[in-house]
Amino acid sequence: MALGSLVKTLQNIMRKDAGINGDAQRIEQMTWLFFLKIYDAKEQEWEFHDDSYQSIIPERLRWYSWAHDAKDGKALTGDELLDFVNNDLFKTLESLELAPDAPLRHVVVKAAFTDANNYMKDGILLRQVINEIDESVDFTEYKERHAFGEIYETILKDLQSAGNAGEFYTPRAVTDFMAQALAPKLGETVADFACGTGGFLTSALKILDSQVQTPADRELYARSVYGIEKKQLPYLLCVTNMLLHDIDNPEVFHDNSLEKDVREWKHKPDGQFDVVLMNPPYGGSESASVQNNFPVALRSSETADLFLGLILYRLKRGGRAAVIIPDGFLFGQDSAKTEIKRRLLEDMNLHTVLRLPQSVFAPYTSITTNVLFFDNTGASEGVWFYRMDMPEGYKHFSKTKPIRIEHFAPVKEWWENRRDIEEDGNPKAKYYTVDELRDGGFNFDVCGYPHEEEEILPPDELIRNYKEERAKLDAEIDQKLARICEILGIEA
Repeated sequence: MALGSLVKTLQNIMRKDAGINGDAQRIEQMTWLFFLKIYDAKEQEWEFHDDSYQSIIPERLRWYSWAHDAKDGKALTGDELLDFVNNDLFKTLESLELAPDAPLRHVVVKAAFTDANNYMKDGILLRQVINEIDESVDFTEYKERHAFGEIYETILKDLQSAGNAGEFYTPRAVTDFMAQALAPKLGETVADFACGTGGFLTSALKILDSQVQTPADRELYARSVYGIEKKQLPYLLCVTNMLLHDIDNPEVFHDNSLEKDVREWKHKPDGQFDVVLMNPPYGGSESASVQNNFPVALRSSETADLFLGLILYRLKRGGRAAVIIPDGFLFGQDSAKTEIKRRLLEDMNLHTVLRLPQSVFAPYTSITTNVLFFDNTGASEGVWFYRMDMPEGYKHFSKTKPIRIEHFAPVKEWWENRRDIEEDGNPKAKYYTVDELRDGGFNFDVCGYPHEEEEILPPDELIRNYKEERAKLDAEIDQKLARICEILGIEA
C-alpha cells in the first residue's frame, strides 16, 4: 500500500468500530499502535549496535511477538486480542517498574501508556488495523521511516479539525518560520514547555540536522531538544515524533511545567535553555496553587501569562525566544500582563512583535495571535511591530488552504531590511522606543488590522471574541481615565 493512503485506510476501518467516537479518538488509537511499531524498530537498532541492550518491554508484549501476523492462523484476533490488549499490554506497560537511573528511552514507554486508551471494541477490526500498520511500513528501513515522517504530519494536521485537540497543533509553516528566525545551532539546547505534538522541536531539529557533519555532531543533535507536555495524547504524539527524528532518548516529559516554583530555575543553569520556541495554551485558568509558584507580581489565572513568566526564568543569559500569544496580552492592562511587558522591555530585549492574520489557526480557532521575539541580552532599546497581511488571493486560511512557509516571504524580506511601512494611512510596520511604550501604559496593540472580515462564528467562538473585545475596550477606557485623573491631579 502507498504510504499516502495508509492513514485514510486506518480511519475507514476504525469508523466501523462502535467504540471509537470522532477523529481525536481515531488519532489516539493510531498513535499508540504507531508508537509500539516504531519503538520495536528502534529496539532492533539498539540491539544491533549494543549486544548488552535489554528491552524494558516484556518479550510477550514486544510488537513482533503479538502484532505480526504470519498468516498461519495463530495471530491473536477477536475477543482474544481485545483481552490481551486491554488486560495485559496496557496494564503492564503503564505499571512498569523503572530504576531511578533508567534511560529516557525506557521512561517514555511507561509515560506513553499512562492514561492512554484502547477505544476499539471489535477485535477483528483491531486486527485489521494492526495488519495494515505492520505490513505497510518497515520502520527498520531509514528511508521508509523518514518517508513516514511526512505521513505522520497528516495525522498531526488532522488534529486541527478534531475538536479541542486542535490546540495541540501549530501550523508547520509557523513553527518553521519561528525556528528559522532564531536559527538554533548544534550545541545549543531548544525547549518548549508546552510542547504539544512536538512541532517546534521538529522544526528546530530540521535546522540542526542540516548542520550534522560528524558522529560527534550527531550526538549533539540527539541531546538538543527538551519538551514538557501535560496531556496524554499530544505527549504520545510528540514522543513518537522524536523517535521518527532519531532522538533515541527523547527528553520529553509527561508533566506540567507550571507546577514548580519558577524562582528555583535562577539557581539551576542546567534547567535553562539557549532557545525557547512556544505556543503556550491560552484561555485556560490556573489554580491558586499553580499561581503561587510565581512571584506575586507575575501571578495570573491566564495560562499564557504564566508561561511567559516561566520563560523569563528559564531562558539562558544570551538565549533567545519566540512565543505565540493572543491579542489580549498586547492590550491587557491587568497587573500581571503589565509586569511581564515591563520585564520584557527592561530585563529582556523584546525586539520584534509579529502580528499574525486572524485565521492562521483555522479551523480550530479564529482568535488573532502574535509572535513575540526577544532575547536575554540586556534591556530593550525599542520594539519593531510588523503586521503580516493575508497573501494575495486569500480571504482567510482554512484546512484546505492553510498558511504556507512561502507566505512568510514578505516578513523575511522586511526582517532583513527593517523600515517603517504605512498602507492606506495605517502603519504596517513601525518602530517604538521603550519610552513610547512605557508612556502608553505598556499597550502593545499597535500596527493592527484596520479592516476585519465579517464572518459567521459558532456561539462559543463568538462569546470568546466578544469577551476579548470587551476587555480591550475596558483597557482603553481605564487608560484614558487614568490619564485624565493624572492631568486633573486627582486619584483614579
